[in-house]
Amino acid sequence: MAIDTLGAWHRVAEARDARGIPALLAEDVVFHSPVVHTPQRGRHITTMYLAAAFQVLGNASFRYVREVIGERDAVLEFETELDGILVNGVDMIRWNDDGLITDFKVMVRPLKAVNAVHQKMADMLQALQKPAGG
Repeated sequence: MAIDTLGAWHRVAEARDARGIPALLAEDVVFHSPVVHTPQRGRHITTMYLAAAFQVLGNASFRYVREVIGERDAVLEFETELDGILVNGVDMIRWNDDGLITDFKVMVRPLKAVNAVHQKMADMLQALQKPAGG
């Protein structure tokens, strides 16, 4: 049975609960970061990137402001504030027949926001990769 992909994504994103991310992703999902030039492949790495994004971008000002929805894909435009910088971006999401996300692309503007997101995401990903107690 297929899941309600967008409904499930919105519930996880609103709760900022990274534990819900893996259940939404296909094993071979591809993640496209606004700051990494190569696609990241697989559920584990995509979960890490999205969990870090929840920490970096998912503050009280985060909100989706527009959605364009197709049969198996959607573009979700978002806005948030990061250290006084208005971040405007889109999540481009594609899913399979089972409702599992197969492709997740994030694009961010303006350049000042891209630079801020890049630095904070790098710090967050490094923290997430450290072993417990280390």
